[in-house]
Amino acid sequence: MTTYDDLRPFEMGFPGELRDTLTAAVLSGAKTTTTGLLKGYETEGEPVPRAGERVVLVDSDEQPLVVLEITDVRVLRLAEVDLRHALDEGEGFASVAEWRSAHEGFWHSEQLREWLGDPDFTVDDDTLVVAERFRIVEAA
Repeated sequence: MTTYDDLRPFEMGFPGELRDTLTAAVLSGAKTTTTGLLKGYETEGEPVPRAGERVVLVDSDEQPLVVLEITDVRVLRLAEVDLRHALDEGEGFASVAEWRSAHEGFWHSEQLREWLGDPDFTVDDDTLVVAERFRIVEAA
């Protein structure tokens, strides 16, 4: 059994409805990938995850749900995100364009811009993102 205190928390989105929806998709098995901004890791002073790393998925109350193993990490330009990654996000996207539109909505939100400390932040084709693939390895 894993001690959750030894694992980095894996937070999807901000606490609330979005995080609840995303974590439910992980728990159902529909979501096996996620995408974050490299700038977000830099803002938090966090290292980019690495394949083989184990993390604990937390809910909106920061409670542990499951242990995930990161199986693949790619830092790439936003324009390079492929259809397989978009589909495996498990949010019902049928195309990369749909995936990108939804993510841009979040990345251009006032809440995210405030978190980044950049009220004018926008993404473009050259914005670096962290595309992660993961699997559930242990239930909480």
